[in-house]
Amino acid sequence: MAKIKTYSLSELENKYIGKKGTKERDEYEYELRMDLLGQMIRTTRKEKNLTQEKLGKLIGVNKSQISKLENNANSATIEIIIRVFKALKAEINFNVILDNTKLEIA
Repeated sequence: MAKIKTYSLSELENKYIGKKGTKERDEYEYELRMDLLGQMIRTTRKEKNLTQEKLGKLIGVNKSQISKLENNANSATIEIIIRVFKALKAEINFNVILDNTKLEIA
């Protein structure tokens, strides 16, 4: 019986997306982080029993903008993201690395 070759997620990402540090891999990881951010916003909003419309009113945007944010957070500004998490009374931290110096924004 033939043995089936197995691959790790990292091996598949390297093969089909690109190795870490390549433009393709950086874009993939950015999109993945933005998807996760949108999911965090949706989950937190639901835990607080808020509709998209109510959250939009709290931060001064319409329902469709909240929907866009939850489905594709890379279209939002940092200002909007911070306003959303403040309205949700949720803590948010950003880590920014410039020239090997880590800055934290809370």
